[in-house]
Amino acid sequence: MEKKEYKPLTIPALTWNKKTLSENYGEIVAQPLEPGFGITLGNALRRTLLASVEGSAVTSAIVKGVNNEFSTLPGVVEDAMQVALNIKEIVIRNKTGLPGKMKIKVEAEGVVKVSDIETDEHLELINLDHVIAHVAPKGSLDIEFFVESGRGYQPAQWPEGKSLQEDGRIYLDALFSPIKKINFDVEKTRVGKEIDYDKLSLQIYTDGSENPVDVLHYGTSVLRTQLEHFLTSSEIQFNQISEPPQEEKEESPIEPEVLSLKGVSVDLLLKPIDELELSVRAHNCLINANVKRVIDLVNLTEDEGLKIKNFGRKSLNEVKDSMKTFGLSLGMDISEEDLQKVLAQRQQTNES
Repeated sequence: MEKKEYKPLTIPALTWNKKTLSENYGEIVAQPLEPGFGITLGNALRRTLLASVEGSAVTSAIVKGVNNEFSTLPGVVEDAMQVALNIKEIVIRNKTGLPGKMKIKVEAEGVVKVSDIETDEHLELINLDHVIAHVAPKGSLDIEFFVESGRGYQPAQWPEGKSLQEDGRIYLDALFSPIKKINFDVEKTRVGKEIDYDKLSLQIYTDGSENPVDVLHYGTSVLRTQLEHFLTSSEIQFNQISEPPQEEKEESPIEPEVLSLKGVSVDLLLKPIDELELSVRAHNCLINANVKRVIDLVNLTEDEGLKIKNFGRKSLNEVKDSMKTFGLSLGMDISEEDLQKVLAQRQQTNES
């Protein structure tokens, strides 16, 4: 039996908007898409991202002095119900996806915030200024939090037949998803003389515990895994017979491997960090630490970055996000010696 020949599909090019990309927001544009595929893919990705991305949240807590959420808290302005509602809004980044614990103990008057909480090593708190409670004079607040991972919404998992727990634990509803909102827009775009191809713009809003690039990768993986089970026979290899639209590029006498190190353009490595469009604060902190070129930055480790004066976790995350859009990361370990070798090769190529 002769093998059937299939017509190729149009493969879209994907572009993140570097100027607006952050831990909380990202916009990606996919174009050109086959006619009608903008709505198809946009809706599928939106629904998958809203429903299936994993996250972590506090699912129960032990508040010293109370054994149910309808109690008053001695020495605390809020009652147990108000504190429970505030606990549910804590945003947590879980580096391993494993369960964990957190605790807080305050024995002085003042505002108790998320920044006062101590966490297990694999947990990181995002909304540090979020208020948990207000402790009155001579009051105290002692809470142990239990963190779990999951998808979507989970109602409080109270054990059956027990209204009060022996350890005083209060179980909470949990919204695990890091996704706050997903929007998408579809416009028409041109490919050659054809004008009915689609352009898909997808806007992803997160709570900061996961960044838009990672959640899109996760959601696409979920969607692809589910769709694979609908294949009734061998997959038609459209990727092998299709090609993305080719952009016109100026010819260069230099071979691609001579122009890069570890997949990074040598020219980019030599540029000042201004190229990454960092905030004024992050930029000045790096410059003061003698991190002036892109190569200086990629050779910086995360621990070294946190030791820079006035350069905190927020600035570090901002820099990492900006680097990611250029295909860069911290700790790439690209030596000056290797860089000079590549530059010498390029010079020899230009002279020959």
